[in-house]
Amino acid sequence: MSESSGFVKFLYGNTIGRALLKVIMKLRLDRIAVRFLRSTCSKLVIRGYAKRNGISLTEEECKSFGSFRDFFVREREALPIDMEDGHLISPCDSLLSAFEINEDSCFAIKNSHYRVTDFLQDDELAKKYQNGTCLVFRLCASDYHHYCYIDDGYQGENHYIAGVLHSVQPIACETFPIYVLNKRCWSLLNTKNFGAVVQCEIGALVVGGIVNEKENADFLKGEEKGRFELAGSTIVLLFEDGKIELNQNIKDMLTQSDEVRVKQGEWIGENIHS
Repeated sequence: MSESSGFVKFLYGNTIGRALLKVIMKLRLDRIAVRFLRSTCSKLVIRGYAKRNGISLTEEECKSFGSFRDFFVREREALPIDMEDGHLISPCDSLLSAFEINEDSCFAIKNSHYRVTDFLQDDELAKKYQNGTCLVFRLCASDYHHYCYIDDGYQGENHYIAGVLHSVQPIACETFPIYVLNKRCWSLLNTKNFGAVVQCEIGALVVGGIVNEKENADFLKGEEKGRFELAGSTIVLLFEDGKIELNQNIKDMLTQSDEVRVKQGEWIGENIHS
């Protein structure tokens, strides 16, 4: 996986940092950060944040935002979407990794082992993903934090699961089973080309919210599904056995690295029968 930031390494990588992390979690000090980042005072940190993360902003753009939150959820010009029928696209700008779900509906990420049942808190639904595929899209600070639908189809209810807000950076994933600890929202997408897909948005340290636009409604490939607010986050997609295959370029890159950089709307795989 890519490198973690210095502050996150401090929080998760040594005894003093982990003790401080416990205090932050217990006292919910992240709420103070959220309030600040939604305030007009937070405009002062936009320019430095953009520079550190390689985000291009004009002086006029910087002045146009009422708060850091306004900057973070900014709109951008739409990227091209691969609309080829049967092509699987990335829902967001992110670092992509892929994992097999075994016959016991479990998958492993770094040092953490996950049961789909714990992840979704739904025993019956979890059984559908035995021997399937789990795709993890980790959004970094520099990424655009809106996400789209991967195909045409119908979305059921949004299931919000309360939790804490650990970082989703690599060292945190190695230290805690964050995908069953963190605040998250999952929905079942009945898709045209890939069957019943679970999409789960996972909050991270100082994420102020997971905002999804629809539920119990039809959707179109490339249409915006929702957004994260205030910090880096993760999207997980679960596919049933035999539904998808990553394209050869993505597979080749994943043999060289744990994560591959992808863009929203980019072709990353296909219907296994297409």
